Amino acid sequence: MTKGRLEAFSDGVLAIILTIMVLELRVPHDPSWEALRPLLPKLLSYVLSFAFVGIYWNNHHHLLQAVHKVNGRILWANLHLLFWLSLIPFTTGWMGENRFAPAPVALYGGVLLLAAVAYFLLVHALLAHHGPDSALARALGDDFKGKLSVVLYAAAIPLAFLHAASATVLYGIVALMWLVPDRRIEQTVA
Repeated sequence: MTKGRLEAFSDGVLAIILTIMVLELRVPHDPSWEALRPLLPKLLSYVLSFAFVGIYWNNHHHLLQAVHKVNGRILWANLHLLFWLSLIPFTTGWMGENRFAPAPVALYGGVLLLAAVAYFLLVHALLAHHGPDSALARALGDDFKGKLSVVLYAAAIPLAFLHAASATVLYGIVALMWLVPDRRIEQTVA
């Protein structure tokens, strides 16, 4: 089975996720700059979530560039990832609406953690299908950033109940780690 439909479907779902998030930002009826102040928590949560969805889109694209075919297990693993990513608009809205309160920040981290686990499962389904000597296996190596991300998410979730701002900073650190593009797959495929 070719990967084209998987890529197209995933791109469509991610585009819808981004659209839903931006539609949650309500335009104030007051034309003053001061009217934007109450929107700041929502805007900050949107920016963070936009970065995460963009990172997943970018990495998903590169991941699929290193493979040539997919199977049913990969399709389900991909759908599993998209499920967790589809919850990002909800947790983003809840977190922004409640000014980064502990429970929404913890749930946001839980969704990010489960999306990271789902991505890990997708990678391993692709590796199982393409083999240990594939271009993908050579490109991924030990995936230190992926493992560190999971550790930071897992630490941030309970931290959210002690100090929600610190947990949010950890999420930001993970996003910053991934904003620097991972060139391993591009170099291997080229």
